[in-house]
Amino acid sequence: MLGAAAFLVSVPVFFQAPLVRVFPWLSLGLTGVWWVLAWGLGRGQKTGIWGDLILGFSWSWLAGSIYWGWFRENPLIHLPIEAIALPWALWCLRQGWGRIGNWFYLGSLFGTAITDVYFYLTGLIPYWRQVMKVSPDEVGEILHRAIAQINHPWGILCGMWLILALFSIGVWGLQKQNLAGWAFGGAVLSTIVVDGLFWLVAYCA
Repeated sequence: MLGAAAFLVSVPVFFQAPLVRVFPWLSLGLTGVWWVLAWGLGRGQKTGIWGDLILGFSWSWLAGSIYWGWFRENPLIHLPIEAIALPWALWCLRQGWGRIGNWFYLGSLFGTAITDVYFYLTGLIPYWRQVMKVSPDEVGEILHRAIAQINHPWGILCGMWLILALFSIGVWGLQKQNLAGWAFGGAVLSTIVVDGLFWLVAYCA
């Protein structure tokens, strides 16, 4: 479950991100594929937990398709769109439904929120907007300026805070010793890896 959660956090980064920029409607339509897959797996006694997990992942996919497909130049509404399924997830958890998938979604959303806060605290939002507007051959220069923006004590301190927050909450999830906790913890901890990959790409661009 931990490995599956980590994999599903990585899928939007390596597959959905390039897809949604070129074919946003296709990415949005694939949400239905995830729902059908979740329904099919959920009917099986041995595959039910994976259907549950896929359903939670589908909410992250849906939000990512909407934001990165049509609103990516406006970081102010990134988190509200990512939280599009939050009321549903909380209601389901209150009813005792879909604990694995909904906790995965909450873990993914938490990781997104912490990363967004880091962007605001370190003044990276203007670079976010610029990267979304320029051609690919201009991105490298902007990323270099973004790295310079955080390469000082405040930026480093905020980075340490981000890692500590994600690590602490992720480990808390793993300590629950159940599949829902592992799905949540895997989603949160994987955010550290994804953010680290973003930093590496920006540094090497």
